[in-house]
Amino acid sequence: MIQHASLVFHMQEPLISEIFSLDGPLAAMSPGFRVRTTQIELAQAVERTIAERSTLIAEAGTGTGKTWAYLVPALLGGGKVLVSTGTRTLQDQLFARDLPRVREALSIPATIALLKGRGNYVCHYHLERLQGEDRALKSRGEVHQLRNIQTFAQQSATGDRADLPTVPEDAEIWQRVTSTRENCLGQDCPNVRDCFVLKARRQAQEADVVVINHALFMADLMLRDEGVTDLLPAADTVVFDEAHQLPDTATRFLGSSVSTHQLLDLCRVIETAGLAHARELTNWSEQARGLEQTTRELRLSCAALENMPSRRVTFEAFPEPAAFDVARDALQAALDAVGQLLSSVEEKHPDLATAARTARELAERLAQWGQPARGVRSDAQDLHQIVRWVELGLHHVRLHAAPLSVAEAFSRYRQGGQAWIFTSATLSVHGDFSHFTERLGLQNAETVRMESPFDYANQALLFVPQHLPAPQSSDFLPAFVEQLMPLIQASQGGALVLCTTLRAVERVAALLADAYDRVGLSWPIMRQGNGTRRDLLERFRTLDHAVLVGSASFWEGIDVAGDRLTLVAIDKLPFAPPDDPVLEARLRACRSRGGNPFMEYQLPEAAIALKQGAGRLIRSETDWGVLMVGDTRLVDKPYGKQLWRGLPPFARTRVLDEAVQFFTRHAERDA
Repeated sequence: MIQHASLVFHMQEPLISEIFSLDGPLAAMSPGFRVRTTQIELAQAVERTIAERSTLIAEAGTGTGKTWAYLVPALLGGGKVLVSTGTRTLQDQLFARDLPRVREALSIPATIALLKGRGNYVCHYHLERLQGEDRALKSRGEVHQLRNIQTFAQQSATGDRADLPTVPEDAEIWQRVTSTRENCLGQDCPNVRDCFVLKARRQAQEADVVVINHALFMADLMLRDEGVTDLLPAADTVVFDEAHQLPDTATRFLGSSVSTHQLLDLCRVIETAGLAHARELTNWSEQARGLEQTTRELRLSCAALENMPSRRVTFEAFPEPAAFDVARDALQAALDAVGQLLSSVEEKHPDLATAARTARELAERLAQWGQPARGVRSDAQDLHQIVRWVELGLHHVRLHAAPLSVAEAFSRYRQGGQAWIFTSATLSVHGDFSHFTERLGLQNAETVRMESPFDYANQALLFVPQHLPAPQSSDFLPAFVEQLMPLIQASQGGALVLCTTLRAVERVAALLADAYDRVGLSWPIMRQGNGTRRDLLERFRTLDHAVLVGSASFWEGIDVAGDRLTLVAIDKLPFAPPDDPVLEARLRACRSRGGNPFMEYQLPEAAIALKQGAGRLIRSETDWGVLMVGDTRLVDKPYGKQLWRGLPPFARTRVLDEAVQFFTRHAERDA
């Protein structure tokens, strides 16, 4: 392991308790600093874990101050440190705000670096290519965006697209001015000296502390299995913040997918590169058309999925499988053939080498997806170990494969002598960490749970209405909104409405708009899909009496303190949809070994998600508000107790008038 002398902990360093005291360096630079016992205890646990090079799983309730609790001991004694986060937002916050402040307070000359996946950095080569292909621009808006990106690439020191707010992060043009592992030219690139990706990686190798994200960490795991070790630097300490996201991120990255979008893009690259640099070998237009035809036939063979509610199905349950299998085999043959042609000329030009590499990669994924064949059992790929499914989009088909368990692969990745720290506000189910530890293979880790310092019993109220229809009833959402309206009217601030499906988001927003019309309200109603997540949140923070309706991505990572958010309403308990292929296969595997899928998997997952959603309400010692859960199963069903006992200890009521009076009392107090 690498030991950076400036960071190694020495006995003469102040004790953790002194650093976090009112006379300590953190208080000196932070007006309003408060001593929090749980923060000190968490920092001491992290310090001990680093010294012992062991594993710690720490659930830290909102308000604990977990970021400083792990940064202080990591900077003092962590050697080379990786801090991995679940979101780019927190990644940027750690790099730009939290780490510099703690470093300054401790007077430690640590160097820090920010490292993201290559798709976050402008690629000079692909930018220049797009400039020469005016026809590839789809609108005047894209022409304007391209100009902004050109100027940015010339002036930016990092090339990080997060630093260019004039082009939305989800703009489609970013996919054409950034590189992928398949189309990167590597050392053959004429712009290699100016490459933003390589520059960021060099800085990461040299820095004492590197801020990354879970996706990059998992990508590094995958590449190490292939013998590539230059993505992330070796480290003595790895901190996983927002660690509750790791199991799903690991599942996504340890699996693979191939889409008709990718194949059609390859067709265009094949024709362009072949005609430009190896015209004499074959009729490249004909080769591209052949591959394009077999790709479109695969899409046609999936037509039966259009009649399925989720438009996705597992490999084993595929309707009319014969036509699909024939189309997949034909596509495999066409992709293998064109890949061999490209391999024979890849040394002629970097564009041909890129096309050949992409063809090989996609052919390999397609071949893996087809093994074992239908009806054939394999010891290596038993159904209890991997699940395959097809997803039909509006204009594409995507073939997925994912492991049912990532525990072995994830735990195997740990390098000897490393300290691993996992932290989040939601890692346990009423104090039980087993669901998290089993999913990641961390059974021997130390677990600690730090309660939030907030006075939840006085700051917040949990309201579960009586007599609402069953959640699956067609009358449920209208009744839910009817109960919600008096709370919105009584509230002094904004309301966040969290739904379990996108369909419910649209329905709830429409029902609220109708209800506003009936009572003459003109307050703003925003919903997911009408703008980017960042834009919606910025508007929500600035508008009075705003209501924001969202689903999955809005259940976490939202931090709106004060009167801007005094009401959080959740429509239904967040059980994962039963038609999710990975979930379906995991439940089937659990059932086959004699387990109880609901109690062992579905209920713990719902408990963690519910706790995440509820955590949006109280973000500081002075926050207050009402959490409404419209799903009466939280109270009426025997398992509901496990769910609400996992929530913060709010006061509770089932009477609407009492919830309204809660708002009235706080309004009078603040008047």
